[in-house]
Amino acid sequence: MIEQESVAVFLSNAYECLRCVDLRGASESLERALSVDFESLEVLWSLKCANFWFERLSRIEMMPNPFERGEYAIEQWKSFAGFTSKLEGDFEPALFAFKRFAFSLALAQYSALPPDEKESHEADLALRVGICLKGTGDYDAALRSLEAAAHERKDDAEVLAQLADAYALQGDERSSKALFREAFFVAPQRIGTEFLESGMIRRLASKVSALGYKDTEVAEWIPVYGTILGVFTIKRELKAVEVGKLRQSIYQLENEAKENGDERTSLVPRLINRYFWLIDHYIAAKEERSRIDEVLLKIRLLDQSIYKQYTA
Repeated sequence: MIEQESVAVFLSNAYECLRCVDLRGASESLERALSVDFESLEVLWSLKCANFWFERLSRIEMMPNPFERGEYAIEQWKSFAGFTSKLEGDFEPALFAFKRFAFSLALAQYSALPPDEKESHEADLALRVGICLKGTGDYDAALRSLEAAAHERKDDAEVLAQLADAYALQGDERSSKALFREAFFVAPQRIGTEFLESGMIRRLASKVSALGYKDTEVAEWIPVYGTILGVFTIKRELKAVEVGKLRQSIYQLENEAKENGDERTSLVPRLINRYFWLIDHYIAAKEERSRIDEVLLKIRLLDQSIYKQYTA
């Protein structure tokens, strides 16, 4: 019992060091925990993660520019997620500690930028800082930073998705659903789902992935199944100019789908999602049923399964 208590203390110390971006201190605490219990799966798991980040830290230290270091640290979170998925065991406190370390590390790099560089990277920086703050668990500050980013980039899919994620983590489900729907309409391929924490989106992405779509296709199909499964339920009335742009994008995608067979895996879900938006517009505008049926027929010709699920 005393040994287990000692291991727990060392693990707690290690996780606190990670919160302070002290990887060496964390590693020393983990080594001491291992000396007490060399069979502890959580300790062994955490040491492997520490070694992963030691290698990345050495590379970061060789980069001269703070913005590049921050970009690299954020990018490594994707690699780390893949790395931990292959490890045996599931240790949530350890994973959260390393997550907080990774994003605190990136945040420190962005904070180190000279004032003139911060100004030149203003829009990018607001987004990156928001992602980092969200990753460290500071959701209030993350929301403020992401709202600032959205003010500068109103139609940026990545910004909208991150802002939606922040709203979800703050419990504002309505705003979150509305913004996620917008983001996945604008450009699903630009949304880094690895950085989204909303349980709603993660469950949706997991369901889409389980259907057999490739990793590169999942983001494209998320808005389609988000509609079918009743996730993207918060809709807005389109302005006349937006309706015109929607019809134009549908026309363009229809032609691309005919001409580029190799691109159909991404074009088909993108087109179906736009059909959904057009049907929503027709319903809101109280258009004749024949116009809706015309769009439904197009969906049916594209994907019989989606048509059946949508009209069920």
